[in-house]
Amino acid sequence: MRMRLVLALCAACAAPAVLAPPAVAQTSPANQAVADAEAAAALLRAAIGQLAQAVSADDQVVALTEVIRGYELGLSALRDGLRQASAREAELRDRFEAQRGQLSRVLGAMTALQQSPESTMLLHPAGALANARTGMILSGITPGLRAEAEALQADLDEIATVRELQANAAGMLGSGLDSVQEARRLLASAAGDRSSMPTRFAEDPQELQELRAAAESLNQFATGISSMEKDVGPPMEDFEGAQGSLPLPVVGTILRPYDEPDAAGVSRPGWVIATAPAALVQTPWPATIRYRGPFLDYGNVMIAEPARGYLLIFAGLSQVFGEVGDVLKAGDPIGLMGGTEAPAQEFGSQFVSDAARGAEAGRSETLYLELRRGNETLDPADWFVLNPVVGPQED
Repeated sequence: MRMRLVLALCAACAAPAVLAPPAVAQTSPANQAVADAEAAAALLRAAIGQLAQAVSADDQVVALTEVIRGYELGLSALRDGLRQASAREAELRDRFEAQRGQLSRVLGAMTALQQSPESTMLLHPAGALANARTGMILSGITPGLRAEAEALQADLDEIATVRELQANAAGMLGSGLDSVQEARRLLASAAGDRSSMPTRFAEDPQELQELRAAAESLNQFATGISSMEKDVGPPMEDFEGAQGSLPLPVVGTILRPYDEPDAAGVSRPGWVIATAPAALVQTPWPATIRYRGPFLDYGNVMIAEPARGYLLIFAGLSQVFGEVGDVLKAGDPIGLMGGTEAPAQEFGSQFVSDAARGAEAGRSETLYLELRRGNETLDPADWFVLNPVVGPQED
């Protein structure tokens, strides 16, 4: 009986290791993801905490824009941390499932070893020599079992850490949703009441309305606007020199690159960007508003002129801020995306679930971005910078 137990222990440890022992003084992937997510959560809390100061700021539009942008950047960083942590948890669970049989043998051997007094196990009917051999076998087995147990415990700790992160994130996000929704409402009101915005020219609604009524496509409409004689004054800044350095106007995911056909085979000379509901859209460069309002089936459209001969087109917004002729600074808000966020009591858990799924999950809205020079469309990839929180679609 004792010999069979020893042989069972040998067999359990002779199989390939279930999990490699944790490296000493190294941060696990899950712990690193948690650290990144906690840093993002701190950014979120800081942004939400600035709402009270933004309401009383001299320029509410600027202050509220900073609050909302900080919240959305933190949200995107938190999403990435949760996605990585969830991927790590799934990896560990897949390994457990693949090694279920070996784990059972190791755990069974450990249980048997724990329940059998060492002095009894060393008693062997063949005498002292056999007892000594048994002791040598056990002394070699025990460290292996201990290493297996430590590796298993380390991975279980990782999973527990991920679960705690998910629960904390869900609670924090739910409590902060009302604050950012209030910030968006105040921003829409402040942007509409803003009277200090400089203008380049007087609004000409009749000409724009006639052009909009006659245009049968966004391309035709934009071409008509670019041909309208409007004095935008001297160049505000070197827009051509900014090629390759423009920030994206919204936090999201590039769903469809320039001129790539969609499922129906339709290609567009711009980017389709997936965003979260109610996402803030900002101008990436100082520009003059040439048109704002609904157009065909594009929803609300904003057309801005960053320099003579260039147009930036933003389509698919739910709300647009400003008036034709307004001169925007880089980073000024131009509108909000549509869509509806989940109720506060569901928002956090839904966000955690969407983050684990990755790709564009949770980003139900789409902003269309187009850059034109005269009658020519340009690939935004040559002009805009992708960063860790705004990038191509994840696999």
